[in-house]
Amino acid sequence: MKLFIILGAVNLFLSISFGAFGAHGLEGRISERMLNNWQTAAQYHMAHALGLLFIGLLAGKVGESALVSAGGWLILAGIVLFAGSLYVMALTNITVLGAITPIGGLAFLAGWICIAWAAWTQL
Repeated sequence: MKLFIILGAVNLFLSISFGAFGAHGLEGRISERMLNNWQTAAQYHMAHALGLLFIGLLAGKVGESALVSAGGWLILAGIVLFAGSLYVMALTNITVLGAITPIGGLAFLAGWICIAWAAWTQL
């Protein structure tokens, strides 16, 4: 599952870049509330990018696994929906986008349940 390692590395690059942009480029340009949303997005983005690396390594250990693959894709969907919605909301101040954020959170939860179940049954 080299793909999840690559996706993890790319998302780590993006999370660091977005975090730095938020810290240095957005301060004073957006409200404190939206800056906090940006920081939350960057933190969850980085944590789950590391998770994608872990999933790639786990996939290498357990071999082809539908549960591990599903977990990885759900984590990636969570990054896009959770962090992505917060990034866009912070930049646009369109607060209705916050309705998408919990869907990303659910994708994170479902992804980690898949990984836990795979570890339980396949390791």
